[in-house]
Amino acid sequence: MNLYSNSSLFVLEMIITSKVHKTEGGDTMEDIVKLARQFYEDEYSDSVLYAQLARTEQDEKLREEFLRLSHIESKHAKFWHDFLLRRGVEVPKVKVGKMKLFAVKTLRRILGPGAVASLLEMGENSAIQKYFKFLTGYELGKDEKEEISKVILDELEHERFFYESKKRFHVENIRDFVLGMNDGLVEILGAVTGLSAVYMYNPRIVGISGLIVGVAGALSMAIGSFISVRSQRQVNESLKQRMEVLFRVSPERAKDELMGKLLESGMPKEIAEEAAEKLSTKEEALIKLLIHEEDENEIRAALYTGLAYLMGVAFPVLPYFIATSSLRALPFSVLLAGTALAVVATMISILSGISIRKKVFEMVSTGLGAAFVSYLFGRLMEAIFNISAI
Repeated sequence: MNLYSNSSLFVLEMIITSKVHKTEGGDTMEDIVKLARQFYEDEYSDSVLYAQLARTEQDEKLREEFLRLSHIESKHAKFWHDFLLRRGVEVPKVKVGKMKLFAVKTLRRILGPGAVASLLEMGENSAIQKYFKFLTGYELGKDEKEEISKVILDELEHERFFYESKKRFHVENIRDFVLGMNDGLVEILGAVTGLSAVYMYNPRIVGISGLIVGVAGALSMAIGSFISVRSQRQVNESLKQRMEVLFRVSPERAKDELMGKLLESGMPKEIAEEAAEKLSTKEEALIKLLIHEEDENEIRAALYTGLAYLMGVAFPVLPYFIATSSLRALPFSVLLAGTALAVVATMISILSGISIRKKVFEMVSTGLGAAFVSYLFGRLMEAIFNISAI
């Protein structure tokens, strides 16, 4: 019995037909023009951005790559420029965002070229997804489809370059830095907010308590990161030794394990058998396929996480060493922490193609929401145990 009845197939055909007609309608043409304008502005801006990075970059290899990327993005901008002209659309004048240029250069100075490569890679990934949706979602000419396909391939090559740059500059620790600072901001803001409800007129105690909790938290985060990375390294090393022994004792068993992995990935049996057979004599290649190793240093990961956490601690704690009461320090503590969260969210959004408004709202609302709940809990403890201190 067929899965779909004739009527179901007819409905499906009508849906497909309606989509085809929609791509030829006026509303969709407006969408095409709107997206093409956005693509043109993005490519033009990226071309200028890469050129600016090349001017200030000291690493010769990275400078050459930034110049090459600038030329490619300029070529993409020219394609979208002509794309709009063919449709009788006026091409907008592009104003390159000074904020984005400032953010990139600031990150380059503070965190190094690897941080910039890591965040620009997210932007390239976003561009790839947008172009693919555009290519598959609208009726375009054959030549235009070919050109957009080439643009996508260029963007994929850009992403590969940034991925290799991340490995070269060890930017796996950027994640540790961002998470560490975010945790420091949110957790200590919650702590000092809750303590403010108890020590209303003794801000120094709140500040000192926040620092003590912050240092303990930084050590805990750093040690946790250290143990996590080292444990993963030890597990990988143990698996590698096991595979080396298995390869020497029973190459056939090692080949069977590779076969199992290839079949699990969805590879057809015939191709998996052929690949396993050819790799059965290549010990190093076989081990690399079976064991995913990351070149992450546990000491560097611990330092990034711990120091970033302490940096996050400073914002909500500082006002308590200046103000005359906790209630006066509290709004400044919330303001500083909220501003820091907003800045981090904004810089991530600018460089990764994520909506600034959504990311800022997400990070600030969750952080301040946790602080508000902590304050209510502090008030509850003060009321239950009558421990208000002057």
